[in-house]
Amino acid sequence: MKITRLTLPLLLLGFAACTSAPKADLFTPYHTTDLRLPSVPLVVSDPYFSIWSPYDQLTDGTTRHWTDDEKSIEGLLRVDGTTYRWMGAERQILESIVPMADEVAWRAQFTRQEPKAGWQQPDFDDSNWETRRAAFGSPDLSYVRTRWSDTNSDIWVRRTVNLTADDLKGDLWLVFSHDDTFAIWFNGENIYDTGNIEIWREGVKLHLSDALKQTLHEGTNVIAAHCHNTTGGAYLDFGLYRNVGMDTSVIQTARQKSVDVMATSTYYTFECGPVELDVVFTAPMLMDDYDLLSSPAGYISYQVRSTDGKPHDAQLLLSTTPQLAVNKSAQPTVSETIEKNGVRYVKSGTIEQPILAKIGDGICIDWGYLYLPDYNGTVCLAADPVVKKAFLENGTLPKKEESADKVIASSPSKWPSLAYSHDFGKVTTASSHALIGYDEVFDIQYMYKNYKAHWAHDGAVTIFDMMARLEREYASIMARCRALDKRIYDDGFASGGKKYAEILSGSYRHVIAAHKLFRDDEGNLLFFSKENNSNGCVNTVDLTYPEAPLFLVYNPELQKAMMTSIFDYSLSGRWTKPFAAHDLGTYPKANGQVYGGDMPLEEAGNMITLAAMLCKLDGNTKYVDKYWDVITTWADYLVENGQDPANQLCTDDFAGHWAHNCNLSVKAIMGVAGYALIAEMKGLKDVSQKYMAKAKNMAAVWEQNALDGDHYRLAFDRPDTWSQKYNMVWDKLWDINIFPNNPMAKEIPYYLTVQNRYGLPLDCRRDYTKSDWIMWTAAMADSPEQFGQFVTPLWDYINETPSRVPISDWSDTKTAQMVGFKARSVIGGYWMRVLADKLKK
Repeated sequence: MKITRLTLPLLLLGFAACTSAPKADLFTPYHTTDLRLPSVPLVVSDPYFSIWSPYDQLTDGTTRHWTDDEKSIEGLLRVDGTTYRWMGAERQILESIVPMADEVAWRAQFTRQEPKAGWQQPDFDDSNWETRRAAFGSPDLSYVRTRWSDTNSDIWVRRTVNLTADDLKGDLWLVFSHDDTFAIWFNGENIYDTGNIEIWREGVKLHLSDALKQTLHEGTNVIAAHCHNTTGGAYLDFGLYRNVGMDTSVIQTARQKSVDVMATSTYYTFECGPVELDVVFTAPMLMDDYDLLSSPAGYISYQVRSTDGKPHDAQLLLSTTPQLAVNKSAQPTVSETIEKNGVRYVKSGTIEQPILAKIGDGICIDWGYLYLPDYNGTVCLAADPVVKKAFLENGTLPKKEESADKVIASSPSKWPSLAYSHDFGKVTTASSHALIGYDEVFDIQYMYKNYKAHWAHDGAVTIFDMMARLEREYASIMARCRALDKRIYDDGFASGGKKYAEILSGSYRHVIAAHKLFRDDEGNLLFFSKENNSNGCVNTVDLTYPEAPLFLVYNPELQKAMMTSIFDYSLSGRWTKPFAAHDLGTYPKANGQVYGGDMPLEEAGNMITLAAMLCKLDGNTKYVDKYWDVITTWADYLVENGQDPANQLCTDDFAGHWAHNCNLSVKAIMGVAGYALIAEMKGLKDVSQKYMAKAKNMAAVWEQNALDGDHYRLAFDRPDTWSQKYNMVWDKLWDINIFPNNPMAKEIPYYLTVQNRYGLPLDCRRDYTKSDWIMWTAAMADSPEQFGQFVTPLWDYINETPSRVPISDWSDTKTAQMVGFKARSVIGGYWMRVLADKLKK
C-alpha cells in the first residue's frame, strides 16, 4: 500500500475553503450531539487558562479549572426586568468566623493513633493528644505547619472554637480541604463524609442548612475531623464562614434546553421567560494559524430570540473576579480599569507576580493578568453586590461613582467583580459577542530562557493587539472554526459513525489546551505538553506518542514541534544515554529531564516510530537528517535490548513492572522497522536491509514466544495472560507485514471476549484501562462493525462516568469511575482510526 503524503498546503486549503457563513450558523452547531461530556470546555487556551463546567446544567455549580479549583464566571440575562442565571452558581462572599490556615495558624488537638469511640463528642477527654498548628499534611503543600504524609495513614483532629450569637446568624458555610478520604463533625454530629472515595479536594464549600446550623450553639463548640491518606500527598484544613454577599434569591434559573460540543465551540441554549438565549464558547484553535492556535483569548458569543413574536428589553451580564488569576485564594491581588487604543479593559492579577516561579502538577497560574475588554459592551470594576444591584434594578453596570479604577484585595471577601454588560435594547432577535483573555507575560522556560507564547512574537504583539485582531476578524475566524468543526466531525463519522464523531468533537480542545506553542531562539517551532494530573512533566515523550494521531492527521509540523527538543537534547550532549529522554522538566520549566526513572525501550521506540511516520508523510527525511547519528544509537539499543525486555519502566508503569513485556517488545520491533524505513528513504539500502531483516527476525521470534492459544501473552514467561498490543498498529499503517502471521487477527476477536461494559481492560491484571490505547488497538479492527464494538463502550464510559472531570484516560471498565489522570493530551490517540483511513487514500 502506498502512503499518501498529507501535505500542509492541502490542509490549509481545506481550512480556508469556508470564508464566510450565514450569521445564524454562529449559534447552530454543525451537528447536534448526544454525548454528555463529564466536563464541558468553556474558556480554554492552555494548561493554565482552562475553564470548564463539570455539570449537566451550566447553572449546577461554579465553573472550574481542570484541577477542580473554582474559577468562577457568572452569566445573567435580564428580560423585561426579570433576571435569569444561565451560567455558574450564586457567588458567595465569605468572611471567616473560624478561619482556615491561609489566614491563621490555628491550633487543635490531634492524634495519629485511632482513638476510642466517641472521640467526636464535645466531652471526650483529649488531654493526651498533641496540640499543633494547622494545616496538617505533606510539607510541600500550602500552609502546612504540622507534617503528616505517611502512606496509608490517618489523622484525627479536634478543634475547639467559641461562637457568639452574632456568629451563628446569617448564611453560614463550612469550607474544607482534604486528601484523601475525609469526615467532619460538629459537636458529635456528622456533617460531611466522603465515604471510601479517595479524592483530593481543595476549598470545598458546604452550605449549612438550618438543620445543620442547629448542631452549633453559642459558646464552646468542638469541630472534629478525620482524614485518611492512601498514598501521595496528605492534607487537612477546615473553617467556618459567613456569606456577606447580597441576597440574589430574586434571580431565576434559566432552563437549559441543549448543550452541544463541537471541536472548537460549545453551544448552549437557554429558556429565559419569553426569550431564548444562545451562547457559544469558542477557542479559535486552528491548526493552520499558529497565532490563533496559541491565542490567549477566546470568544463568548450570545444571541437572544423572542419566542412569542414580541420585542423584549434584554441585557446580558458576564462577571468574574481575581480568582482567575490566583493559585491560592489568600494571594493579594490588584485589579484595574485601563484604556488602550480607545478600548477599555478591566484587568486583574496578583500583586506578587511570581513569573514562572511555580512548577508542578495541580497548580493554577498566579502571574500574568486577566483581561475583559469592552468590545460590543461596557465594562466596570466594582464590588459584586454593587454590580448585581445595578444590573437587577436597571440592567446596567454601576455608575462611575460606584465603581473603581483600581482595587487592591488581600482576601477573597475583598475581591471586586470584573463585569461586562451588553444592552440589546428592545428586540425580537439580536446577537453579539464578548472576549476574555489572559496574558501570562512569559509562558514557558526552555533551557533556562523565558519565552512568550507564539502569538506574542517575542513581545512584538501585545495582548491588546491580539484581542484587536480577534475582534476585527470575528466573522472570518468563526467561519474557519466552523469549517474545522465540520472536518473533525465528518472525519470521525466517516471512520466510525456518529458516536466516534462525537467523541472526537468533544476531545479536540481538551487535547490542544494541554499544550504551549512557541518558538525558540533558533526559530524552531516547539509544542510542549503538560502532563496534567500525572506528575506535571513538560514535553513527556510518552504523551507525545499516544497523542500523535491527531497531529499526524491534521498538521504533522506540530508533531515535529513536540519531538525536536527531545532530539536536540541528545544532540547537544546534555542527554548522553543511548535512548531518548522521558521529559524535559516540570511544567513550565523545560530545562532537562526530572523523571526519576528512565524508560529506555519505551522512549527510543516512540521517537523512532514517530520519526518514520513523519518521514513517510513528508516524502523525505529532511526533518531527521541532522539527528541521524542519535537515531542510529537509539535503534541499536532497541536491537540489543528489545527482543525480550528486562524489567524496564514503560508508559503503563502504573500497572506494575513485568519483565519480558510482549507489548514493549512490539514497540522495540516497530522502532527497528521504522529505522529501516528511514534508512531506505535516505538511500542507505544496505542499512535498511540489515535492520528490516533484524526487525522481521525479532517479530518471528516474538510470535513464537508470545503465542498462548487463541491470543498472545502479556509477558513471554506468563502463560494464561493477555494484554493490548496497541504498538502493533504501525505494522498495519505502514503495510510492511513485519509480523508474518498477522497476530492481530487473533488478538482483536479475543479482546472482544474480555471486554467489559465500559471498555477493554489494559491487560488481564486489572479492570482498569487506558482509553487512548483502546482506540489504538481498535484501529486494527478488520471492519467498521468490529471497530464500532470498541467505540460504543468508550462512548458509554464518557457519557456515564460519575467522575466529573475533563475526560480521564485511566478508568475502570466495570464502574466507569476515574482511576487517575484527567485533562491529558493523550486522548489525541482517539484519532488513530482516522489516521489509518487517511493513509489508505
